[in-house]
Amino acid sequence: MVILSLVSCSVSLFSPPVNLRLHLPPVTPLCSHGSVPASTFRTELQPLLVRCLDRRESGLVFRCNCLNTPIEAGSQMESLFSLFRDIGFKEEETAMIMAKNPDIKSTSLDKISARVASLQSLKIIDFALQGLIAKCPNLLTSEELDLVIGFLLVELEGRLDPELVERLLTVVDTSFLLSFNQKVRLLIHHGIPKENISHVLNKVYLNKLLYQKSVEDIERMISYLEPFGGIGIIARRPVILNSDLDTQLIPRVEFIRSLSGEDDFATGTVLRRLPAILSYSVDHMNSHVEFLKSFAGLTSEQVFKIVHVFPNVISTSKERKLRPRLEFLKECGFDSPGMFKFLSKAPLFLALSEDNLSHKLGFLVKIGYKHRTKELAFAMGAVTRTSSDNMQRVIGLYLSYGLSFEDILAMSTKHPQVLQYNHSSLEEKLEYLIEYMGREVEELLAFPAFLGYKLDSRIKHRYEEKLKSRGENMSLNKLLTVSAERYSKTADNFEVICL
Repeated sequence: MVILSLVSCSVSLFSPPVNLRLHLPPVTPLCSHGSVPASTFRTELQPLLVRCLDRRESGLVFRCNCLNTPIEAGSQMESLFSLFRDIGFKEEETAMIMAKNPDIKSTSLDKISARVASLQSLKIIDFALQGLIAKCPNLLTSEELDLVIGFLLVELEGRLDPELVERLLTVVDTSFLLSFNQKVRLLIHHGIPKENISHVLNKVYLNKLLYQKSVEDIERMISYLEPFGGIGIIARRPVILNSDLDTQLIPRVEFIRSLSGEDDFATGTVLRRLPAILSYSVDHMNSHVEFLKSFAGLTSEQVFKIVHVFPNVISTSKERKLRPRLEFLKECGFDSPGMFKFLSKAPLFLALSEDNLSHKLGFLVKIGYKHRTKELAFAMGAVTRTSSDNMQRVIGLYLSYGLSFEDILAMSTKHPQVLQYNHSSLEEKLEYLIEYMGREVEELLAFPAFLGYKLDSRIKHRYEEKLKSRGENMSLNKLLTVSAERYSKTADNFEVICL
């Protein structure tokens, strides 16, 4: 009996089986299954190879290490084509994908199916899934992605936006993805909630995060920003992670810190209020500071106090907004100390659009304010925090209750905020004053600040307490401005006298 031992064989359907190698020693055990007669090759193996060569599946490679345990290559290919059909690929598209990544044909079908299911669990489905696989077929077999996909599904609980996952998985060199888990864990460890991590990563240049930023770089950045707000600043302005710590962030933070007089807390306040200020170069910030110092006559300390309450002054155009607004204040008679006082209270005046200010200026002139006066400037400052539409409704509301333009002017001169209150809440207070308190609207001329108190917790409460004491009508001023303790004692004493 001739004993045959098949050590290895390889058949490619694109060419004759030139790699078929047969070793015929006199007697050799076949794996652990004993001896096999030579006739086995003629009667069993040769027909099998012929049938495989007749199949049309492209790129099929048949390998076996022993005759009794052959891989069912045909069945594997049929299953792969079926899987790709379920995803949405045609046969020729599947063949192209396998040509781009031949490892698909030798990878376990279970593993490929599991990878597809994982991508679908990350909400990459339908056309997005087809596009991702067609663009990067290595995603189906790359072992480097196992940890990353597991991290996205388990630790991040699939919270990342599908578009972000797609961008992440299409990086050129998947080996860089191995550090992705560490970097995200670092951000979460320092305080960014998992539910916000997708927002943070969406704002970051992934190439920089993956290729240029090491875990140590991110740790250094967070540590440097810690005295000023740390991870909170990054959470509000994730693009900060794109910046270089040594050449960009440190010089910018130190410029603001120097302007503050080395006050870390005040510097942190500026950064927390406007993290985007770190997007501006030192030259840009310095040019704005020097402009305010030279054109408005402000000191460095005064400039920082304005920046402290309104950091957006650094992002405001010098020529389109800062210069004409400061010129307006000068025309209204403000000197440098006056401008500083005005801008400290109404810094939005520097940043509002020209249309916004022109509409409000028109309303103020209509009710009686004179051009180029401090009163007009103060009124402009008071209405910076309201919209033109609300301001128009407020003026119309006063007129509907019988007040004239002269009355509105008198009230706003005495208490400029009466033009910026929300018109809905203002209407409720006017209705309560007249319908429930039985007062005349003209009383507001003497005490317009009445309109600034909260209706339920102050106005109603005080008025109802007064009714319990059975006292005579009290002026609006006395009713609302007396301290709560003093008011309570006055009401109690009045009640005792009445009893």
